[in-house]
Amino acid sequence: MKNEWFFGWSNIKFLIKELIKLYSNEPSYFSKKRVESGIAFIVGQWGMIYFLTQNIDKLTTSDIAIWAGVEFAIAGYIINQIQKEKKVEDNQ
Repeated sequence: MKNEWFFGWSNIKFLIKELIKLYSNEPSYFSKKRVESGIAFIVGQWGMIYFLTQNIDKLTTSDIAIWAGVEFAIAGYIINQIQKEKKVEDNQ
């Protein structure tokens, strides 16, 4: 019985091939827009976490509430845009 790991070599090769296809004319398993927005979101999140950890002793409750509100607004906007795109694709 062959051991199959999720991050096995065949899956890693598949991931690399599909990421290369993102920037070519070939159809890809992944959506370029979603991959790029996901990467941007993760970078932004880690930047905000770093900022919070460096300034936690100077922040007030209202500062944190404003930060959380902005984060949720951005996440809601992104989800809304994705759902709009799905509806347009389904109608076509």
